[in-house]
Amino acid sequence: MIPRLLSEKMRSLAQKMPVISLTGPRQSGKTVLTRSVFPDYRYVNLEHLEIRQFAQQDPLGFIRSLPPGVVIDEAQYAPDIFSYIQVVVDETRRNGEFILTGSQNFQLLAGISQSLAGRAANLYLLPFSTEELGAAGLSPQDYETLLFNGAYPRIYDQQVSPGDFYPSYIENYVERDVRQLLNVADLGKFQLFIRLCASRIGQMFNQSAISVEAGVDANTIKRWFSILESSFITFKLQSYFKNYNKRLTKTPKIYFYDTGLVCALLGIRTREQLEGHFLKGPLFENFIIVETLKQHFHRGIRPQCYYWRDNTGHEIDLLLEDGGKIIPVEIKSGRTIQPDFFKNLDFFNGISGNPTALGHVIYGGDAFQKRTHAVVAGWKEMPVWSELP
Repeated sequence: MIPRLLSEKMRSLAQKMPVISLTGPRQSGKTVLTRSVFPDYRYVNLEHLEIRQFAQQDPLGFIRSLPPGVVIDEAQYAPDIFSYIQVVVDETRRNGEFILTGSQNFQLLAGISQSLAGRAANLYLLPFSTEELGAAGLSPQDYETLLFNGAYPRIYDQQVSPGDFYPSYIENYVERDVRQLLNVADLGKFQLFIRLCASRIGQMFNQSAISVEAGVDANTIKRWFSILESSFITFKLQSYFKNYNKRLTKTPKIYFYDTGLVCALLGIRTREQLEGHFLKGPLFENFIIVETLKQHFHRGIRPQCYYWRDNTGHEIDLLLEDGGKIIPVEIKSGRTIQPDFFKNLDFFNGISGNPTALGHVIYGGDAFQKRTHAVVAGWKEMPVWSELP
């Protein structure tokens, strides 16, 4: 097993809370992680039809049949069990009694917020981070290979090629989950929709334009996108709210949790095709933003991430709020440091009064430099943002 950063946080919280919930994309390693952290726990999977029927038809009997210390995988399939878990943990007052995992964030967290508020710690597991791959000696030497491969565990621990993994992943998980949740009548239109989203990574989420191109109404686009978000396929990066006396863009941007999946949706079949692709820059930007999320989620931290753009075109790719600090980050895929890398950082720091020492440029090269305008770091030397002084 390739060690996961989240292991330590899970062990710690299991000593303090009766329920741990773990959500993340399908095939991100949730089952392997929980079984490695809690090897003596009973494991039940609600993907198994007979077990799911037992939990749905007799939730009290199902919960009473379980020993202390249990992992319930895909727990969102039987939402009535959450009320009975509450009864049990209130009776026993044991910490670490239930570990609940799921790949549908909205459904799982809705059940927890209704019945287990104050009793459950919520954690998120995304596919491998570069930090985890590097520690295991598996990080590629160039970022194009990493963008193309993506970060799903099976690609690394089973050496499955991206060309074999992602088409099956899209068919078996993404489209299946959507059919189950939305009863999509025209799967072809949904397939077109998700590819349209992939072609817009790093762009404003224009619901109306996607609606016209996909041939469905805007409310359908909104509903489909919400399912992709709750399944950890896509997410929206919100705009920063403080205007510094400037008119700001408020529309969120589209990103995906995995660049390998985006490459597959775009029809990029080799690393070489990615090299000259017009979306290489946005894919690199997507990658750095998701690495930022992984850094935080895999340490049990909820990140506060935004972008900033005013009406004159000045833009910061990533803003992090952390402990009262504002960390502006420019993301550049080029391998050579250019003077214009610092232009927007200088403008933002000038109007906001933000210290220049907090500004960062993450780029496609290897150098690490502390410049007057900002800290410059290559993609392999990206700081752990939550640990900055």
